[in-house]
Amino acid sequence: MSNNTRQGQASGEIRYVHNEGGPAIGLSASSGVNVIEQDGLFFKDLNRSGALEPYKDWRLPAEERAKDLASRMTPEQIAGLMLYSRHQSIPAGSTNWMSSTYNGKPYEESGANAWDLTDEQRSFLENDHLRHILVTTVESPAVAARWNNLVQAYAESVGLGIPANNSSDPRHGSDSSSEFNAGSGGKISMWPETLGLAATFDPRLVRRFGEIAAKEYRALGLTTALSPQVDIATDPRWFRFSGTFGEDPQLSTDLGRAYIDGFQTSEGEDEIASGWGRASVNAMVKHWPGGGSGEGGRDAHYASGKYAVYPDGRFDEHLKPFTEGAFKLDGATGQASAVMPYYTVSWEQDTVGGENVGNAYSKYLITDLLREKYGYDGVVCTDWLITADENGEKDSFLSGKPWGVEGLSVAERHYKLLLAGVDQFGGNNEAGPVLEAYEMGVQEYGEEWMRERFERSAVRLLKNFFRLGLFENPYVDPEESERIVGQPDYMRAGYEAQLKSVVLLKNKGGVLPLGAGSSLQDSRGESSAVEQPSFSRKKVYIPRRYIAPGRDWFRNPTPEKTVDPLNRNISAKYFDVVDDPSEADFALVCIENPDSGMGYSREDAEAGGSGYVPISLQYRPYTAELGREVSLAGDPRSSDVLNRSHLGKSVRTRNEADLDLVLDTRAKMGDKPVIVSMLLSNPAIVAEFEQAADVILVNFGLQDQALLEIVCGEAEPSGLLPMQMPADMRTVEEQLEDVPRDMRCHVDTEGNTYDFAYGLNFGGVIEDERVRNYR
Repeated sequence: MSNNTRQGQASGEIRYVHNEGGPAIGLSASSGVNVIEQDGLFFKDLNRSGALEPYKDWRLPAEERAKDLASRMTPEQIAGLMLYSRHQSIPAGSTNWMSSTYNGKPYEESGANAWDLTDEQRSFLENDHLRHILVTTVESPAVAARWNNLVQAYAESVGLGIPANNSSDPRHGSDSSSEFNAGSGGKISMWPETLGLAATFDPRLVRRFGEIAAKEYRALGLTTALSPQVDIATDPRWFRFSGTFGEDPQLSTDLGRAYIDGFQTSEGEDEIASGWGRASVNAMVKHWPGGGSGEGGRDAHYASGKYAVYPDGRFDEHLKPFTEGAFKLDGATGQASAVMPYYTVSWEQDTVGGENVGNAYSKYLITDLLREKYGYDGVVCTDWLITADENGEKDSFLSGKPWGVEGLSVAERHYKLLLAGVDQFGGNNEAGPVLEAYEMGVQEYGEEWMRERFERSAVRLLKNFFRLGLFENPYVDPEESERIVGQPDYMRAGYEAQLKSVVLLKNKGGVLPLGAGSSLQDSRGESSAVEQPSFSRKKVYIPRRYIAPGRDWFRNPTPEKTVDPLNRNISAKYFDVVDDPSEADFALVCIENPDSGMGYSREDAEAGGSGYVPISLQYRPYTAELGREVSLAGDPRSSDVLNRSHLGKSVRTRNEADLDLVLDTRAKMGDKPVIVSMLLSNPAIVAEFEQAADVILVNFGLQDQALLEIVCGEAEPSGLLPMQMPADMRTVEEQLEDVPRDMRCHVDTEGNTYDFAYGLNFGGVIEDERVRNYR
């Protein structure tokens, strides 16, 4: 081997030492770590001992290496490994969701580079031994890559040289306004939201998404995906519906399995062992044992929605996407590398201890079911902030969420989680409470028992590093990252998936396809229209959309505004856009599904009520004339509410103007076609406007040009509903939270029923293999 090869190749501050038939070894010039040469091969001397301990030897199995390293770690180091950071933006500017400081100053005043480490990051890496970091927005792929390299260089320079395992929530959607894809940002391929992937009913497409997303994640320095969300969304009001694969257990099982296989599987030269390797991304499947059955459709991010209920006894059905999908992969990796329990208290489901506590706190759910009955031995990581104290506000998104264990101290909550079988604490940057929990275990069971308990979790966590080759090379090349992330082939694949996710519900008289100028799609899925000489361009009226004043997740006020729902320049490539409806050949009205809030009203509580109000799926004001007089679950504490019934309460939607927009446009257009495009995050009651629409198209996150391509007929819709569209609010109130597909569905003027697996193409109702397999 030449001296050149022995010394490695420099790349900025990173140098590489290459092994024949083995992995490249990446080292930071600033870390002080060198290589060990043995048997003509090179190994990273991570702890600078000069000896080749088993954890440094890339020839050994991941399990053996993990056990060796865990045995060498102090309790403080293992406690740090158990932490999972709060959300980190790159850079952490003052306008980002979570801001921080650089040398004590806001980013904008600091003179820092976008990729520099924040004060908070330096602290939790150095003082708390934290090695799992949740990344949200990134300025660009190159910035993300440089930041990753700084994090890894620091981690390499201290202690045992354990690298960082950086992660992300879903970041490929075309809508960056949602907390649950707060990772959006930077140039990256754009795909439908998870519910849109479900609308394709195509496991092969979903696996292809996972493969592409994994390549982009690795190029950004991300090695864990906090996804997929395989909860079956059996209550149509649940506000996390759009992050799921819908309400059908079998569809969620099949698509979840495909998603994880795509993310986790490495092949060819990238494979290290058993399907894992340098192209793999750990998938953290969520949310065990399913979070889609919150009472009244409320969500457990909020104290008002902490209870999941099972009025029809369907608890086991909610496990299927995990036990038959995520834990029984088609690919060689076998099972999802990690599982996240949901915030909810699965009411009255603990048949052993009888505890009603948040899912992660339940020894019955984590040890008895997940570990022992279903044999899962991967990482169990809590959802974020479950060990923090609640702030007393039932509608606060940023409150701690210690549901069912509110009376315990922060350290006692960590201890209870450890006894339940949990390995990791989401949203906790501080090791102190974990070490307090360790001492509680020593006092109760002795040092040897507690040390073994800590090491058991450490081994699970470390395997997810070793299997991906992070101990050999955690670094990425910023130039290569720029080339990989959002490359034309990936953009095109995402764009084609968007087209396949659109569901045509109504096409009265065959209005679609309209025809327009032909569009020539470029390599990024963006279109340029060239007028066809065979017919004149059609004129379209696209009414502006009114956004009412409201509040964001953090209860900050948001102003009212009126917006163009589609980019006028893009629309003009397909049609002539006119402002006068009388001049238009057709109207294209863009709306979103009704949004009435989270099912809790401060105003009602301040007026002496319980605060609990209905969640409405219709636009007009709604009063709950049906529903339970007494809720199935409730909190008996004097500071909370035992009966959470919303019977007799009223609620208004924030976007009732969307309904008015459709009806007003219908009146202005006379007999000319009105096309309604509806962005769905939940099922919606379309009966209020369906008769006024000639065409209804629904989507789940879509670029403007994809919608326009379908309207003009250059792409044919093929999506199917991954859920039911209810006939009215009566059927919503009568359905049971834990039961899939149990509503009466809307029937339109053309006699079509908007049921699960329904959709039209330009020829009529779709009846293909997908429908036969799943309906």
